[in-house]
Amino acid sequence: MFSFEGFVRINTFLTGVYRFAYLNLLWVAVTVAGLGILGIGPASYALAAYVDGWFRRGDTPPVARTFWRLARARLRQSVPLGALLTAATAIVIANIFWQTAWVLQFANVLALFVIAVVWAYGFAVMAATDVDTLPRQVAAALMLGFGSLHWTILQFATVAAVAWVLWTWALPLLVLFGVGIPASAAGLATRIIFRQLQEGSAGSAPDRPRTRDRDEALPHPRGITS
Repeated sequence: MFSFEGFVRINTFLTGVYRFAYLNLLWVAVTVAGLGILGIGPASYALAAYVDGWFRRGDTPPVARTFWRLARARLRQSVPLGALLTAATAIVIANIFWQTAWVLQFANVLALFVIAVVWAYGFAVMAATDVDTLPRQVAAALMLGFGSLHWTILQFATVAAVAWVLWTWALPLLVLFGVGIPASAAGLATRIIFRQLQEGSAGSAPDRPRTRDRDEALPHPRGITS
């Protein structure tokens, strides 16, 4: 028989599953309201910010009200990043199918992987760090993604496996959860990576020389104290 703690854990898990479905629906609504290319950035930022607060700090405020507030919070940063990534993704995918030389196709596949890394970490960097310009956010996302390449590969493989299973056996669930699947994987990955950054910062020697360029390049997670 299940103990009370077991039922609590099951209830917590199911609540989290429902919350991701709700977040996915809100993401779709904001994206459509922004006519796609203008809405995908704010929607992705709101999703990343909510998941970051949930996974790293345990914050679970009201979903809809918080999501709408976050979607409007950093429009000047989230709209350009979303539009840039959407346009770059469309161009690279088109090149993969239009190019006939396998070398160019392979180069575009590599480019698509790089863009996917920015998709996975770019909005999380915007939500969780003090990096505030588009070039620095892209650079920080690439640094996190390739600096923790094993977590990035594990994240992408997990998302691909879950998407394939749902596509094959439960397509309505894939539609229901949608971007909630990669968002949850990215949230888990960034939670681990930011924790490692925190521990590395706390464990560094006080007299260790640190250049200005290095200090400015490293993202500093918000809400994390040494």
